[in-house]
Amino acid sequence: MAKLCWRIERIMRSLIQSIHYTIGLGLLTLVLVATVLPVAAQHSPLVAQNSQFTTQLEEGKTLYEAGHFTDAAVLWQQAAQAYEAQGDSLDQALSLSYLSLAYQELGQWQAAQRAITQSLNLLQSVPTNPKSKTRPQDAVLGQQNPQLILAHALNTRGSLQLAMGQTETALKSWKQSEDAYIAARDEQGRLGSQINQAQALQTLGLYRQAQTLLTQVKETLQSQPDSLLKATGLRSLGVALQVVGDLKKSKDILEQSFAIAQRIGSSPDSSAALFSLGNTARALQDYQKAVELYQQAVTTATHPMSRLEAQLNQLSLLIQTQQWDTAQVLLPQIQAQLTHLPLSRAAVYAQVNLAENLMHIPDNLPPSTSPATTAQLLARAIQQAKTLQDPRAESYAVGELGRLYEQVQQWKEAQSLTQEALNLAQSINADDIAYRWQWQLGRILKHQGELEGGGTRAIPKAIEAYSAAVNTLQSLRSDLVAVNPDVQFSFRDRVEPVYRELVELLLQPLAEQGRVPSQENLIQARQVIESLQLAELDNFFREACLKGKPEQIDRVDPAAAIIYPIILPNRLAVIFSLPGQPLHYYQTLVSQSEVENTIEQALQSLNPVFSNRKRLQFSQRIYDWLIRPTEALLATSEVKTLVFVLDGSLRNLPMAALYDGKQYLVEKYSIALSQGLQLLEPRSLLRERLKALTAGLTEARQGFAALPGVKSELTQISSEVPSELILNQQFTQKALEKQISKVAFPIIHLATHAQFSSKAEDTFLLTWDGRINVKDFDELLRTRERLTTNPIELLVLSACQTAVGDKRATLGLAGLAVRSGARSTLATLWSVRDQSTADFMAKFYRELTQTKVNKAEALRRAQLAFLKKPRYQHPFYWAPFILVGNWL
Repeated sequence: MAKLCWRIERIMRSLIQSIHYTIGLGLLTLVLVATVLPVAAQHSPLVAQNSQFTTQLEEGKTLYEAGHFTDAAVLWQQAAQAYEAQGDSLDQALSLSYLSLAYQELGQWQAAQRAITQSLNLLQSVPTNPKSKTRPQDAVLGQQNPQLILAHALNTRGSLQLAMGQTETALKSWKQSEDAYIAARDEQGRLGSQINQAQALQTLGLYRQAQTLLTQVKETLQSQPDSLLKATGLRSLGVALQVVGDLKKSKDILEQSFAIAQRIGSSPDSSAALFSLGNTARALQDYQKAVELYQQAVTTATHPMSRLEAQLNQLSLLIQTQQWDTAQVLLPQIQAQLTHLPLSRAAVYAQVNLAENLMHIPDNLPPSTSPATTAQLLARAIQQAKTLQDPRAESYAVGELGRLYEQVQQWKEAQSLTQEALNLAQSINADDIAYRWQWQLGRILKHQGELEGGGTRAIPKAIEAYSAAVNTLQSLRSDLVAVNPDVQFSFRDRVEPVYRELVELLLQPLAEQGRVPSQENLIQARQVIESLQLAELDNFFREACLKGKPEQIDRVDPAAAIIYPIILPNRLAVIFSLPGQPLHYYQTLVSQSEVENTIEQALQSLNPVFSNRKRLQFSQRIYDWLIRPTEALLATSEVKTLVFVLDGSLRNLPMAALYDGKQYLVEKYSIALSQGLQLLEPRSLLRERLKALTAGLTEARQGFAALPGVKSELTQISSEVPSELILNQQFTQKALEKQISKVAFPIIHLATHAQFSSKAEDTFLLTWDGRINVKDFDELLRTRERLTTNPIELLVLSACQTAVGDKRATLGLAGLAVRSGARSTLATLWSVRDQSTADFMAKFYRELTQTKVNKAEALRRAQLAFLKKPRYQHPFYWAPFILVGNWL
């Protein structure tokens, strides 16, 4: 029987490096999780019956590991035919399983499917006994072990299914593979199959399950002596932790993997660990450390491709951080290695990767190269992909060449190449690539339309291409967050612009539309903006966890209007929705930078140290942008509540403090915020069952100041609504969870320091014994779902603040509000003096419990009460309180 000693390191390294090959490069960002070859679990050595064919299999394996997939396939095909002639079904099945792996690397999916199907059909005819006591090592003595070959074949089938987007089926195959390894008593193979299953779970968006499974693998490995499997298993967990955003823990686990690789003397695995550590350091924005780790990975690498991949990541980081001189030294080293690479998919990717980097270097800075040189590099990559018969790699190369033509504004050639790349991607159902070329095609058509002076033909086609890209992105939600290790770079540069550019096109008035967007375009623009809000939250949590459903405002609240401000590069657009009316639209021609600067100045002016004149000036200017054009419509309507679906930095600004020259907006309307009607659960508050769980800290903890007014705040609340109190030492995560699971409180009020950030790991609530991260908070609140179907009606966070210097910090507030499961969240944009907060909250609860007004109106009345008090009339004291979610 052929030797089945398939080392885990080569394919494991392919998995780990390919995922993180994408950080900062742009080319492969958000796609490779479904295309890389998963872990091929380590198998125990078996002895072949025919040494000649064993040599063919071993030579094929050597070629495969060197990236010579075509040559490996030839040898494995010959071995399969020879074993068939001998009637050796087991070794034929093994050869076909290997052959399928080679075809997968070549992108020849039908051939890969035929090979693995034939392999498994042969194995069905071979009797296997799951209860057999045959050990893997018995095969060394010449005894056959069909279970091991079956396990390998199932592993191979799983990798093919994942590559073809059949993730759930792949997961099933890998579970079957695990069972086969257990039957064969192969512990290493079992652990490798579990690592594969974790990869499938991540692709499905089930990141917590994946992390749990990998943690179990880690616990098993930790009790074992140092080994190659232990090093690679820990490295896989480290990569998974990085993917879900737990960067500090990722760093710790990867350092353990590196230490083991060093102790067992495995240079390839040391290099792979250093490579992944470099990517983690990069995600942590420790760029100097990342460069050092990449350099160490290069030094310790024993495989040319591993060395080159580390250098390419280093180059992309140098370009990102504008270290042009160092990049100029590194570039010739990379170019020299490219010319000596054997023909393989990895070689194609490396060339396209380099071309992508070269296109990011300004023409007037070193080490810039001419477009012609970059085009030659891509042309060679295209030719190699065609030789390999690899449509996936060819699509990347052709599409990137189209982008180069787009960059030099040769629109006809750019369009033709981009369409060709899109056709290639769609021919293999590679939606993860297709969206890139749909987006690119949309950009090209948009520019052509602008050149036509109105684009009566090209612009609608551009909208069609952009819409296709957004639809594709919607179908890829799990994949997007699964391979998005850097929020700031990849999502904001590779996903968010697709949505925003489509909205900009939809709202671009055309002559045949009477110089205003059509109702059809307005409806679609609103849907796209709401979808972007969901995508941002998916990205924040690194989970495709939110499911939206369209709602009509008339059915939600006939006395509410919805306002969608949208910050575009050259204008501030507003879509305005009134019950029972078509959508309205207005815009202000003002640059994005001016809008953001004005918002920043308005926010700063809300500090009491600034003059009232400046504050009112900025507040009125934003009022003029958002509200003034629709004042007449509002005046003739019966609207009582304004619901804002805010965009970008507008989320940092309290809408209640907008000023019309005479009054604040809150003096005229109740105000609420929403992430979009898709996430709204319309239902009025049931006052007769109101009961609150209150918890808070009065003493200083973990570097946060004392909140002496909290006791007064919670005492006053208890006088307005029946309450259970947890204070100071009693306020621990376990105590809070116990109380929540014991009684279905409609209101949960937490008077403690909370910080919101654009990163989930930096969004937390303070307790006596630690911090509750936003993801843990989600799990904590949802424990009640086991006891009751009644949701939390109102979550109140009364001492919050946004992370310093984080302009997108309110994303953390939105994330917490949505993830908590509460219908409504009342929170603060900044930390207000705690005695005034106590008075404010008492007034809010009094209005909520003693009147029949909704939550938004109760908040408004509390704010108006403060406006009438000389000591609290400044917006600093009442404006930061905002209501997110259901305002009813």
